[in-house]
Amino acid sequence: MTDSMQLPPAMSQRAREFTGTPAPARPAATVVLLRPDDDGFQVYVLRRASTMVFGGVYAFPGGVVDPTDQPSTIRADWSERLGVPDEQARAVVGAAARELFEEAGILLAGPLTEPDRTVPATGTPDWEADRAAVQRRELSMTDLLARRGLRLRDDLLLPWARWITPDFEPRRYDTWFFVALLPEAQSARDVSGEADGTAWISPTVGDLPMLPPTRRTLDEIAASGTIPDVVAASAHRDAATPLNPRIEVGQDGQVTVHLPNF
Repeated sequence: MTDSMQLPPAMSQRAREFTGTPAPARPAATVVLLRPDDDGFQVYVLRRASTMVFGGVYAFPGGVVDPTDQPSTIRADWSERLGVPDEQARAVVGAAARELFEEAGILLAGPLTEPDRTVPATGTPDWEADRAAVQRRELSMTDLLARRGLRLRDDLLLPWARWITPDFEPRRYDTWFFVALLPEAQSARDVSGEADGTAWISPTVGDLPMLPPTRRTLDEIAASGTIPDVVAASAHRDAATPLNPRIEVGQDGQVTVHLPNF
């Protein structure tokens, strides 16, 4: 069984015209950031700038894996959870944390010593200078955390799904979706330079333009109802098996994307 969605006009045109060999899918990571809202929760989204490939659509903070994304202290089971060798799994987890810090100013980190698991506030000028340096690749997240006596809190990242960009797109990504809860001491802010707007939205909102995997993820998370339910649901999610949307071009030229169910 699959769900069906219509593609934006520009994507439909690329699907109709595609021939040849698909571009390689680059490893990427994206993070669905949640915060409490009355009895439910809200989700943080960015509207990608019109100059970008997927300009004008709403997305979660995220981007491609960088060679420097190699956190030193993370859980030992990420390879199994993400379905890739250990080195690549570490890079994907590191990319998720880095992209969230770069694009929303949210740092999932805590002191090296246990049982202190406090996540620090990051709204001061010195933290903003470090965030900008990480974004410019002048400073790696590993070096930043080491200098500040912190470690990556990968326990705050919950794996959700893995999606592959359809063959017809000139830029393709093998993207792992994670869920994270907003740390109490931090506030998300628009610092990415790749968005022309951000918002905290209800997961049930239905009128914002989104790519199919984003919409599907939002619908799945909305079905959980509460943050504890989302956390519980994440334990049963398969983030190792890639999900590949199937594209159908009708005789009338109408393009439909069919999404596999989890």
